[in-house]
Amino acid sequence: MKILFLTDNFPPEVNAPATRTFEHCREWVKAGAEVTIITCFPNFPGGKIYPGYRNKLFQKENIEGINVIRIWTYISANRGIVRRSLDYLSFGIVSFFAGLFFSFDIIIATSPQFFTAVSGGVISFLRNKKLIFEVRDLWPESIVGVDVMKKNFIINFLSWIEKLLYRRAWKIVVVSEAFIAAIVSRGINRTKIFCISNGISKYNFHPVDKNMTLLRKLHLEGKFITGYMGTHGMAHKLDFIINCINKLGDHSIHFLFIGEGAKKDELIKQAAKLKLNNITFLSNVPREEVSAYLSLLDIGLINLRKSEAFEKVIPSKLFELAAMKIPVLLGVKGEASRLLMKYNAGVCFEPENEKDFISKFLELKNNSILREEVKAGEAMLAKDYDREALARKMFELFQ
Repeated sequence: MKILFLTDNFPPEVNAPATRTFEHCREWVKAGAEVTIITCFPNFPGGKIYPGYRNKLFQKENIEGINVIRIWTYISANRGIVRRSLDYLSFGIVSFFAGLFFSFDIIIATSPQFFTAVSGGVISFLRNKKLIFEVRDLWPESIVGVDVMKKNFIINFLSWIEKLLYRRAWKIVVVSEAFIAAIVSRGINRTKIFCISNGISKYNFHPVDKNMTLLRKLHLEGKFITGYMGTHGMAHKLDFIINCINKLGDHSIHFLFIGEGAKKDELIKQAAKLKLNNITFLSNVPREEVSAYLSLLDIGLINLRKSEAFEKVIPSKLFELAAMKIPVLLGVKGEASRLLMKYNAGVCFEPENEKDFISKFLELKNNSILREEVKAGEAMLAKDYDREALARKMFELFQ
């Protein structure tokens, strides 16, 4: 079987979409598939091409048996509506033309971003091939959810195209059960929608002792370390977390923020204005070093802004923390909190509620018995959401 996969994120980028796609495709190759990825040159989220790459018309490489085709796109940092839209649109257009030149049996297009799915839909129509539409976020609903744009004729038009893609798709793969009802409500046949949730590779993430070399390098010996690793974007509401840190007033606790994003500069300025010296901001780290940095954490933070749009999502970093048995403090309502409570794999707080955050944080920090109970729940969660098993389950859909 020949699979063509369109995605604008792929390793060496380390965000959730890149990791999910890579780990799935790696398993499909092991199962005997010939997989070709069409992607851009790695630049997320800073909008700067990674060392060893150059934004040129075309480049081919092979990563663990996966044929990777990198194409030219307009490169922009993950900030600013106009420039990001041009970035997304350019990938949609160029990936469409590139996709016409490859032989394949099925095509997978992952969303967001939206224009990737449009490109896949048009290619599947012109080539008369089956389209699998992977929906990792309900878009354009999520745009409204982060207040980037209010509901207007543009959103309505994009919603109309979204519905066309759902109808065009042979099968729709979602990452959360909550997405199914939302898509069915648009008049889409339930029988072609399948949930393949995010998960975790036991080969990449597992319990380890704190990396002492890294701990000394960051001058964090003896500190109780709470950390967030991921995109510092509009959806993540990290300014709320920093305000909470200011009110905690406990400098034996150190907070580690690792990653890049549209709001990072503002967050650094906010911390400086509040004169918080118990926060360290770090840039993205290479994929092979992620677990070493996570090993430093006594508590792992996951936070999203308070919005109905995010009640259907399950952040992938939840699975990484669970696999490493790092107690989770979660500020996301809906599917994510239900999953965490089902496994007793962490503590939930009300999104954007400072009083509740501080109370739940101190409860988890000061109760070592609770942290051990949480770790036991995390072990079960990680076992049930094994990435390799989920990848094989998705591959069976193609047969």
